[in-house]
Amino acid sequence: MIHRIIEQLIENDFGRGKIIVLMGARQVGKTTLFDSVVSGSSNVLRLNCDNYDDRSDLENKTSTELRQLMGNHEVVIIDEAQRAKNIGLSLKMLADLKLSMQILVTGSSSLTLANEINEPATGRLIEYNLFPLSLAELMQHTSPREEKRLLEQRMIYGLYPEVVTTPGDAKRILVNLANNYLYRDLLEYRGVKKPEVLQKLVRALALQIGSEVSYNELSRTVGVDKATVESYIDLLEKCFVVFRLPAYSSNLRSEIKRGRKIYFYDNGIRNALLSNFAPLELRDDVGMLWENMMVSERIKRNSYSRSYVQMYFWRTQQQQEVDLIEEQDGRLTAFEFKWNNKKKAKLPKPFIDNYPNTDFKVISPDNYVEFVDITSAML
Repeated sequence: MIHRIIEQLIENDFGRGKIIVLMGARQVGKTTLFDSVVSGSSNVLRLNCDNYDDRSDLENKTSTELRQLMGNHEVVIIDEAQRAKNIGLSLKMLADLKLSMQILVTGSSSLTLANEINEPATGRLIEYNLFPLSLAELMQHTSPREEKRLLEQRMIYGLYPEVVTTPGDAKRILVNLANNYLYRDLLEYRGVKKPEVLQKLVRALALQIGSEVSYNELSRTVGVDKATVESYIDLLEKCFVVFRLPAYSSNLRSEIKRGRKIYFYDNGIRNALLSNFAPLELRDDVGMLWENMMVSERIKRNSYSRSYVQMYFWRTQQQQEVDLIEEQDGRLTAFEFKWNNKKKAKLPKPFIDNYPNTDFKVISPDNYVEFVDITSAML
């Protein structure tokens, strides 16, 4: 089994009297991770809120009823908690009971969990995010050399656990993920009234990874108003399908201040939405795939290492651009992503003039290992 980097961090939080919540897209391995964490425990209660009976056992219950449900178990795992009504209040009551057991909760959508858990259960939770497998985890499982050999495959098919462990069936798995699991929580949410519009929007975003996104342009493309586009993108982000990078600006008049770029958490999902699994030599979007994978890997690295980093892109009205900027402790680091490392890259002069002390790195297939490595960030 491929070891997940945050497993030890979760184990370290056992016994602190707080509920541990693990958020992430469906099928990224949340339940498998918790199974590994509790493998030494024999007295485990498992509740899956995709199951009506389990969901009903948690909804609108009194403290006494919840105490009886928990019984004398050593560990309780509540899967897909966002599907239970008023789950935040139920978790608050469980935390307030101060039971001796450790309660573990998974959720594949922060649509309801963010709203329902955080307010009533503030201070009673420890939250983690789990993403598709990271290149750092795979390098630990195999070796950096082996992962470099498989880099093209990772760029095309992505890093969902089942895709990685069953590469011969990758296309079927990804199409199933994209068509079923991807939309399940979104389409059950009251704000999504036009699923066909959502599907058109996701495809439009898939064609624009690494590019600045205009909500006005997207609204014309999919045939709905700007507010609906913005609302649907927010929902996609809360279901861990995409994430946004804001524009970085300080005092330069020509800087774009309100822009955003949108990336997918997984290349394979993006390619499945476009039905394009062609090899790299037949594609015209290789640079986009490389940038998307590197930025998403950096998101994983910063999250797992608990690096408190702000991430941006930079662009001027004259289309001068920096792919990624990280701000940490008052220092800036700029990154450019080049699949073809023969192409020279340098920072635009206006950027250098305004931010002269910025570190600059070009990330290519020759040097990406350090960029995605998590162990160095945790030292």
